[in-house]
Amino acid sequence: MTTAALSAASAPLDERTYRRRIWAWTMYDWGNSAFATTILAAVLPAYYSNVAGATLPSEATATAYWSVGLSISLLIGALLSPILGTISDIRRNKKPLLSIFAGLGIVATGLLVLVSTGDWLLASVLFVLGRVGFTAANVFYDSLLPHVAREEDQDEVSTRGYAMGYLGGGLLLAINIAMIQLIPDSWFDYAGIRLSFLSVALWWAVFTIPLLRAVPEPPAATARLKPGETVIGVSFRRLTTTFRQVQQYSELFKLLVAFFIYNDGIGTIIGVAVIYGAELGFGTTELLLALLLVQFVGIPFSLIFGRLPRVGERRRPQFLAFILFNLVVLPLVGIIARPALPVDLSGAPPAPYAATETAVGQGQYAWDAPAITREGAWETAAIPAADIDAATDVPYAVTTEPGASYTLTFNGQDVVLTYNTGPDGGRADVLLDGAPLLDKAGEPVVLDTYQATVRYNVSKKFSAPEPGEHTLTLVNRAEANPASSGTRLTLVGVEVLPPARRSNLGLIIGLLLGVQVVGIVFAALLGRPLFTRLAEALDTKRSVLLALLIYSVIAIWGFVLDSTIEYWFLAWMVAIVQGGSQALSRSLYASMSPAAKSGEFFGLYGVMEKFSAIIGPLLFAAAVAIFDSSRPAILSLIALFIIGGFLLTRVNVEEGRRVAQAEDAAVLGAAS
Repeated sequence: MTTAALSAASAPLDERTYRRRIWAWTMYDWGNSAFATTILAAVLPAYYSNVAGATLPSEATATAYWSVGLSISLLIGALLSPILGTISDIRRNKKPLLSIFAGLGIVATGLLVLVSTGDWLLASVLFVLGRVGFTAANVFYDSLLPHVAREEDQDEVSTRGYAMGYLGGGLLLAINIAMIQLIPDSWFDYAGIRLSFLSVALWWAVFTIPLLRAVPEPPAATARLKPGETVIGVSFRRLTTTFRQVQQYSELFKLLVAFFIYNDGIGTIIGVAVIYGAELGFGTTELLLALLLVQFVGIPFSLIFGRLPRVGERRRPQFLAFILFNLVVLPLVGIIARPALPVDLSGAPPAPYAATETAVGQGQYAWDAPAITREGAWETAAIPAADIDAATDVPYAVTTEPGASYTLTFNGQDVVLTYNTGPDGGRADVLLDGAPLLDKAGEPVVLDTYQATVRYNVSKKFSAPEPGEHTLTLVNRAEANPASSGTRLTLVGVEVLPPARRSNLGLIIGLLLGVQVVGIVFAALLGRPLFTRLAEALDTKRSVLLALLIYSVIAIWGFVLDSTIEYWFLAWMVAIVQGGSQALSRSLYASMSPAAKSGEFFGLYGVMEKFSAIIGPLLFAAAVAIFDSSRPAILSLIALFIIGGFLLTRVNVEEGRRVAQAEDAAVLGAAS
């Protein structure tokens, strides 16, 4: 019996069965990636803050509770991963354990449909359970890779899994966005959002079935337990032995450390991209569409990266030429287009609104600023120090008199009003230029400051149809708020926002596609004569290093970008490497891990993957705290790519593979 007996290569499979197993394995990525897009990234975080956490003291409190839940789920996943992975090696139960934890994640995700206003505790519990199920199931999913794919196919199959994940997760996210827009809340509160949570659970469940049906259970690494032994005891003993044998697996552990560092940078860029874009003033629609762009553009580029290291692939020079073309031309065109195009096409920041003789320009104004006039009985108040984290001397304007008004005269278009809410909160009519401000349905806008619990510094934006000089007036309603029987309005101040960025997404997408067409022609004509020798030198490790080089360029460009066109071009660059870098890291790790201990070692891989979500965000937060801007924070991530890339260059892949093959041979000899 040989080492290959533990891998897919040893199985006497016909090609059709082999391809069917690969397809079934990748379809799980298609299914569970919906959790990553809709639940982790796009929908649930905002829903938690605005709806489930609406009864918490502040949005900051809701964000803190969400972060605590995220940390708890990551910690549980990190602690469980190596133990469960080792158990799955000892006992022939990778698929049963995958189905148990996937089932946990699916059920918890589906139950999110029950979460409504104020249900933050239920949402937190379900999210933690869902994330633990998602994380633990991925350990067994990843550990099946060396048993599903032959060694020479692992790069391609791993990247195909990521590509299918992009497609499946992105497709359902697009459907969920449509559901949120089209399903009326008359069905029940927040029907579109809550049904989107249920759709994720169904999507995940349906596309788990092919893996459970078509992929066979790998052989166990231990033939039988000795008298008096338990699975848990043997698992801990094996983990202890593995850590004691770090010297034996030195190359694999060096890869783990490198992955821990550079994957931290990758995860941070993924995690802060939307927040960073919002800070720069890009619209919500533009940010969501850019997220979808990354999902779908990542599909072909994941497949391309999977073929870069493949020996015998005739198109390697063209693939490499296409990637290098994008590396150079995307930043060049994006940076040149910002000053070359009009600001209303490029999305560059327009000139600020200036103050006039009769109106204030953009900026923040306290409740008692000269630009604000008040009529009726208004008093000055402050938040009691006992009610907040720290004492404050900021005054607030308070009135309970029906008909009392508050008016700002400004030059601009968008105004953010800051106010407090509480159980005695009242309502105010909102007037723009002396007439009722109407919402999209043509109904008068009403500011409702009722909240079951007190909340400080709540914000709401009001917009004029066109920029110019306007007055924004709040009039305390004559009747009490039916929900609270209160008429109390507590106003903090207002901010006149900078001019909204305007861009032409059709033009931007057209330019992006034009660049890709030129790149394809360039690769077809010059790829073979210019890049053949370089392409032949690429193996899996060097392909990952190429991805880290592109990520370094992304971090530098992110530091200076200041237009919508640059943001979209940058998003395209992220899509080029996001899937490929992570998929090739997974396949490289699989090739250096003993197949007989795939569960154990992918459990350790899962630990590194989860804990790698710590350093990058801390580095990012520290840079923001020091420089009071996210720009230097984005630039600081380049250190993670440089350090991680350098450590990766020190990994002897062939030696790591030799050790893994020797370990498999020893395990097979002991088992037989």
